Amino acid sequence: MNIAEKILSSHLVRGIMVPGGEIGVRAEQTLTHDVTGTMAYLGFERLEISRVRTEISVSYIDHNLLQGDYKNMDDHKYLQSIARKYGIHLSRAGNGICHTVHFHRFGIPGKILVGSDSHTPAGGAIGMLCFGAGGLDVAMAMAGEPFFIKMPRIINVHLKGNRKPGVSAKDIILEVFRRISVKGGAGKILEYSGPGLDDLEISERSTISCMGAETGATTSIFPSDEKTREFFRSQMREEMWREVKADPDAKYADVISIDLCGLDPLIACPHMPDNVVRIRDLPRTKVDQVFIGSCTNASYGDLAKAALILDGRTVHPDVSLSVSAGTRQVLEMLIRDGWMQKLVSSGARLQECGCGACVGIGQAPNSGGVSVRTSNRNFAGRSGTFDARVYIASPEVAAATAVAGYITTPEEVIDPVLLAEISDPVEFIVDDRMILAPEEDTLPVEIYRGPNIQPMPLNDPLPKDIRTEVVIALGDNVTTDDILPAGAEFSSLRSNVPAISKIVFGRIVRGFQERMARAGRGIVVAGENYGQGSSREHAALAPMYLGVKAVVAKSIARIHKANLVNYGVLPLLFKNKEDREKISQRDVLELPDARMQIATGKVFLINETRGIEIETAADLSERETEVLLAGGQLAYAKQRK
Repeated sequence: MNIAEKILSSHLVRGIMVPGGEIGVRAEQTLTHDVTGTMAYLGFERLEISRVRTEISVSYIDHNLLQGDYKNMDDHKYLQSIARKYGIHLSRAGNGICHTVHFHRFGIPGKILVGSDSHTPAGGAIGMLCFGAGGLDVAMAMAGEPFFIKMPRIINVHLKGNRKPGVSAKDIILEVFRRISVKGGAGKILEYSGPGLDDLEISERSTISCMGAETGATTSIFPSDEKTREFFRSQMREEMWREVKADPDAKYADVISIDLCGLDPLIACPHMPDNVVRIRDLPRTKVDQVFIGSCTNASYGDLAKAALILDGRTVHPDVSLSVSAGTRQVLEMLIRDGWMQKLVSSGARLQECGCGACVGIGQAPNSGGVSVRTSNRNFAGRSGTFDARVYIASPEVAAATAVAGYITTPEEVIDPVLLAEISDPVEFIVDDRMILAPEEDTLPVEIYRGPNIQPMPLNDPLPKDIRTEVVIALGDNVTTDDILPAGAEFSSLRSNVPAISKIVFGRIVRGFQERMARAGRGIVVAGENYGQGSSREHAALAPMYLGVKAVVAKSIARIHKANLVNYGVLPLLFKNKEDREKISQRDVLELPDARMQIATGKVFLINETRGIEIETAADLSERETEVLLAGGQLAYAKQRK
């Protein structure tokens, strides 16, 4: 078997491992963060369980660290009290980004982690199978319930050769994007192998597995080998290491072969991560802003290489450079070893150890500005400025660009051979005092609830018949940021669904809430890859709260589809994709006998406005059908008690 099959089979509790069939697996670990965690824990509270039933569950405060008013601090205090009440570790604000801290301090090869963030697969760097999910799926995993996915096809990404100086791990994953696109990983696990792995530090493997989420892949994974063992030794956790590797005769559904010798520095152009070109083929592009950080590229090696490029130089006068270390541990190491001083002396601005600029919380570019970032997404508006043009590149390219004032490769600023001399530390500073361990006696703990924290809304059971208008008709690659924008405004309202619903589809249309109020209920129609991007369940929950009953699309991203089901919103797929053109906004659609139709897998829509019938597929497992009929995951769980 390959690595993914070995781990899945050892954790299988429901189903058969046939590609496309639903399986349920046991998850030993979960993680949440402050933006998605509030809903996860509001849902967990409704399950009326006294303590989490996982080996380790960790709540991270890392996304919105701005304290502009009471809302954020109230949510942070809620999360801390929840952790004390239910036996959860809490990583305090400033300790670092959840994905990086987790595989550094908690991850274990061969185990399964489910996290309420789409970049949870970052932990695949250490041979752990890590899945991004919606908050309710994580709540169910914390309750000891199986985590359900469709059995993916396992794709082998075979790496051979050695990189040229100046070529980074970011360039490897950008090459994967160039080949398979933002939806080419759907229904697949990307499993890395080959002699090229010897050329990759664990932090570099994390860059690749983290950003693999943007291909639509279920997850990505590397073997746990001697490199992994060295990493665990550096984190003083060698006793937790074990070897995890594929059998010599392991079979794969397909193979992607990449010769690292042939790679050049690459960059993703606006506004999709798969819009990849070689930097040498890009016209000279003036830059206004550079950001080096995020869960994808904020390791010790990333920032040390950037510091070496910036050493003795000054950030270009037309560029604003911000730098954010991924964890407090990394920050301490960079300070101790003198790298941070070099960054500060160059004119770099230091940000907190957190997500910040990557999710549009601070450091928004100027109007129409060009920003080069080492993060994972460059969707329009995600930076906080809708008309900004965001490029994604490696820390080496970002640092060289900050010096030059235009997009360029590191060799224009420094001999790239010098960069290869930098590696991750042999021994990290280990200080976990900013991680609060669970308490033994949780009974007397009182949950803190500020005025912005509202109960989670519940849906009604799926109606027998649905007849309503199309409230919005959309094209391809609609992201969760398009449905419910990221950024400071969104995240400060994350625990208040009535308030946050006012900005649903706010980047696309004005007054969607009023439109829904007039219609009473509605249907959303879209093209390919609807709901790609963040796992944030608010993109399903808030439309449900407003009265959206169904989404009909050519295809729907995995996590978003699961979130729709979890909140009782019917996801349907056009049987013939060209039928998308037969429905327009304000058309009236009827789903007669909807409850009966979804059980058959076929759902016929009647477009009353045009007088035609359209066949769609309800691609649902028996369990998902039961969840939808009940009105969502929480109602379904209550029925089963």
